[in-house]
Amino acid sequence: MIEPSVEVPPLPVIVIGAGPAGLFAAEYLAKAGHKVHVYDGMASVGRKFLLAGRGGLNLTHSEALVQFKPRYGASRDWTAPWLDAFPPDHLRAWAEDLGQPLFVGSSGRVFPRSLKASPLLRAWLRRLQDLGVTITTGVRWTGFSETGAAQFSHRDGSSSEQVGTAILLALGGASWPKLGADGAWTSVLGQVGVGITPLEASNVGVHAAWTETLKSGFGGAILKNVEVRLGDARARGDLVITETGLEGGPIYALSPALREGLKQGTCQIQIDLRPDIETEALAQRLVKAKAGQSISTALKSHLKLAPPAIALMREATGNKLPVTAMGLARLIKSLPIELTGLAGLERAISTAGGINQDSVDEQLMLRALPGVFVAGEMLNWDAPTGGYLLQACFSSAVLAAKGVDAWVRKGVDQS
Repeated sequence: MIEPSVEVPPLPVIVIGAGPAGLFAAEYLAKAGHKVHVYDGMASVGRKFLLAGRGGLNLTHSEALVQFKPRYGASRDWTAPWLDAFPPDHLRAWAEDLGQPLFVGSSGRVFPRSLKASPLLRAWLRRLQDLGVTITTGVRWTGFSETGAAQFSHRDGSSSEQVGTAILLALGGASWPKLGADGAWTSVLGQVGVGITPLEASNVGVHAAWTETLKSGFGGAILKNVEVRLGDARARGDLVITETGLEGGPIYALSPALREGLKQGTCQIQIDLRPDIETEALAQRLVKAKAGQSISTALKSHLKLAPPAIALMREATGNKLPVTAMGLARLIKSLPIELTGLAGLERAISTAGGINQDSVDEQLMLRALPGVFVAGEMLNWDAPTGGYLLQACFSSAVLAAKGVDAWVRKGVDQS
């Protein structure tokens, strides 16, 4: 797949950012015969990658590319060539080649059998060391000099410049900023003419003005297998009731629609608590409730609704549940929940926004800065959880690294 360079330039390729995209680009380039220096502002590498491991490290998804590509929504046409350059099967083979066996969950998501990121990261860093990749931590990128050198600030207050044959930026978005990706690069690149869409929280929880009763009694409770709707958008899965609102797969999947809806201040979602049963069938079951049986008891015994679901029904109606079987059935199928906002970037799984497509060429080189390439979450794409986020980071890294390799080779041939 990779042709070794005939001649290695004396200067290294500089990779800035030691998350999945940066490290994977470094690996690709080192295998292609380049000297690679990686720089990161944190004290250690892969901080957010390790955080993802707390949830089992969902690396990718097992579905075919024909289903995989549309998961990127409005950015699917842009991300499709990335996935062609490095598809999910290649990512799975890469992880297993590092000694990390994988398994496919019931939802089709792909995880390491260890359900951790740390064993994979350790094996990966050993490989990079064997390939001769140099990694320097604790140095923060601050921009470029007039001659194009990468500029860094150090923790002791000093600064330095590094010159490379090409530079690849993989600085992430702005979610979980305490782990290193704070989006500060947007102002640096914006000042040199790079088109950037403002970063926004994605795959993040939503706020709702819960009563103290719901917060104290059901904070952390899970609603299993429900469907959430917002306009024409809908998503299915498990919801978590938090003290401030809702989290979970269906909320994350609706991030683009929720961001748009909440620009007006508030928006209302509809929750189907029993998506596999029609309204009439629910009503027929409730009609069988015994005379004098409480509504809560009827909902539990005849519809198997869990206490958190019933509590949410009471919350949505001001504790005034419908008294008829059909009224209850309709509420169960379309439970209205008023949302007041998105949770902040500090807890978002990912960010939307970033460098616009027209600011890079087909190999992800910045048009405003020839020889500077970008990969990962810096680019303006969005995706739900389920393995699509990490896959796009790895895939874009391969495309950008191929661009770097071609750029350096061209420079060598012309020298």
